[in-house]
Amino acid sequence: MAKIPKHLRYTEDHEWVFLDDGTALIGITDHAQDQLGDIVYLGEFPDIGDEIERGDVIGVIESVKATSDIYAPLTATVVEINAELIDGPEVLNDDPYEGGWMMKLKFSDPDELEDLHDSAAYNSLVENEA
Repeated sequence: MAKIPKHLRYTEDHEWVFLDDGTALIGITDHAQDQLGDIVYLGEFPDIGDEIERGDVIGVIESVKATSDIYAPLTATVVEINAELIDGPEVLNDDPYEGGWMMKLKFSDPDELEDLHDSAAYNSLVENEA
């Protein structure tokens, strides 16, 4: 069973969001990495300082099973990229919620937070996919 930390928010695209005083760390969920299998590539991120819109493709993740787009969970400005993942994308398989954070964003529309799921709602989403 996938780990779903209670302190995070989630998207229907299986990304997690950690909110902290106007910024958000984002990554993919344990469920997503489990479905993808061994992750071998992560990239095509926007540049630091780029403005992104919720729903924009902001990266690509490739595994032995599939290639998937990563979507922006919030309208924001990119503040930081986890460069360690570019050289070692397998961290996403081992530690999707700590070392596997992908980007730090400064979000611009707090109303969009209402569209993110809490852990219980995300758990229901995952169970309904099974």
